[in-house]
Formats: sequence, structure tokens, C-alpha cells
Amino acid sequence: MKVNRILVSQPQPAIIEKSPFYDLSQKHGLLIDYKPLIRVVGVSLKEFRQQRVEILEHTAVIFSSRTTVDSFFHICEEARITIPETMKYICNTEAVALYLQKYIVYRKRKISFADGTFNSLLELIVKHKDEKFLLALSEPHKPELPETLTKLRLAFHPVVFARTVAADMQQLDPQSYDIMAVYSPSDVKALSENFDVESLPAIAAFGEATLRAATAAGMHVKANAPTPAAPSMAKALDIFCNNIANGVDLDDVEHKENADREEFIRAQQSKLAKKSRTRHTPTTTKKQ
Repeated sequence: MKVNRILVSQPQPAIIEKSPFYDLSQKHGLLIDYKPLIRVVGVSLKEFRQQRVEILEHTAVIFSSRTTVDSFFHICEEARITIPETMKYICNTEAVALYLQKYIVYRKRKISFADGTFNSLLELIVKHKDEKFLLALSEPHKPELPETLTKLRLAFHPVVFARTVAADMQQLDPQSYDIMAVYSPSDVKALSENFDVESLPAIAAFGEATLRAATAAGMHVKANAPTPAAPSMAKALDIFCNNIANGVDLDDVEHKENADREEFIRAQQSKLAKKSRTRHTPTTTKKQ
């Protein structure tokens, strides 16, 4: 057996030859189609106001995507809100932080960024624990971050600045693919709302939340990333192609809760509690 055609639910790379999927296609003689299953649109000013949140009551904004950055500043412009120079910005990646230059002067003292992982972003937020955070979200979004900030008792308001909607799928024929690579729970939702799940081919899922959504929807997930063996989607698909070529009968991938993340959250709770006790413990002076 051989894998012949793969759908990747991402925009086509600007330079295909520099994409890891190009190397994959050359190695296995594949046809790879790039087809985003979703698109993200900013909310209207009316939708923002319905959430009853005042931007200027916050001292820091948490961004996880360029779309929420665009929508945030568009809302501010439309509502005639002037953002103070003292506002801080916390971003999940350097790319998002650099994108802020489109709207503000980049200064390291007020812009900080993580390395793209949940733990790194959470550590950065805890470092600025005394701020009043505005958490800029896309709908739907992963619940882990707002749930964790609530557990840590940090001052924050979650605000939806963008919504994910399904792309036009009239020309899409899932059965023409051997495997479809999906990158978000929204991709999973778009497929399940437009097609009979049983008619879908094998699924490759990127990220824990995507894997959880795909398995919950009853999809047959045969590859996933990132994992120690497959740190990227391209590598996960490479392993899948090799297994199919070698006649390996693949079981569906199962979602397992991330115990390491829960332990990390508990460690952050303990750290904050310890700092709080230290801050409120009265100092005593020794009698001479």
C-alpha cells in the first residue's frame, strides 16, 4: 500500500520548495493539497461592547495571535480609545510580539514574549502577576489558559476579539485523500459539520486540544504531533507514510491528559501562595 494524496489544512507556503511538506512529497511521491478549513474574522464593535469590558481598566494585554492583535487595535480605533503608553503586552511568541510594531513603537520594557508553549507563557504571566490582564481570545478557544489564570487567582478578563468560521467546502472531497492534517479544534468542527465523520479518511492532529476534539468527534486519528518521535506535522505524516508502505496496521491514537501540565500549574500555585505569604508576613526587629 502507498499514501498518494494528503490534505494540509493550512495556507500554501509562500515558497513551496522551502516547506518541510515539499521534502515529504518528494520522499514519498505525494500530492499535497493546501486547503484552510477555517477563517478568522474580527468581532464588530457592537459584539465587543456586549461583553461589557472596559479596556482602559486593564494594565496588560495577553495576545496569542496576530488576528486578535488586529481586532484589538481596530476596536480601539473604532471606539476612539487611546491606549496609554504604560500598557504592557504579553505575547505567546516572538512573531506576535514583533507584529505589534504595526500599531505601536516596539519597546522591550513593555512588550514580552514566550516561546510558544503553554508553560512558557504562563511563567511570563506569573512574572507580571500584579497586572490587571485583558486576555484577548478567538472564539472558539482552548480553555486551558483562562481556567489556569482563574486557578492562580490572577486579575484578568477574557475577551473575544475574533471568531472562527468555516471556509467554503463545496469543492472539497475528503474521500479523495488518504489522510487529512488538521491543526485546531475549529478544523475538526468544520469537518464534522460539513461531512459524515464515517466518510472521512485518516486524520493527523496537531496539538493536544485538536487531538481531543478529533477523538471526541469519532474521527480515526492515525497520526499526531508534537510528540517525542514526531515534533512536527511533517514528521508525523512521514512516519504515517512509512507505516502504510510497510503494511503496518495502525490503531487510532488515544488522547491522554497531560499530567506534566497539571503538575506545572500546581507548582505555579505554590509559588504564588509562597510569595503572598512572604509579602503579608510582618517583619520583626530584634531588641538590642
